[in-house]
Amino acid sequence: MTRPALRTNRPGLGAAAFFTVAFGLGTYFTFAAVQGDYGLFRRVEIAAERSALTEELNALQAEIAQMENLTRRLSDDYLDLDLLDEQARSILGMLRSDEIVIR
Repeated sequence: MTRPALRTNRPGLGAAAFFTVAFGLGTYFTFAAVQGDYGLFRRVEIAAERSALTEELNALQAEIAQMENLTRRLSDDYLDLDLLDEQARSILGMLRSDEIVIR
């Protein structure tokens, strides 16, 4: 008497190839979502760069406001004599005849 052949229920080669390709694509897209040009790490870098540039912009705007104030105070319309005296002393090295300089 011959025995009937038992058929094992193993997945075929096509199913293994499908799952391998699906796993590879999933891995690729996960990597791209985290470290790609538009990924999470790049988004964090952009946010940090934005905050640094915002701080630099605020510092430059404050410096510009200070320079505009000094320029206005030395203009023909509004002359601040104390500022003019300070500038003459620091830039030209001028003194009044009754002053003594101690360094």
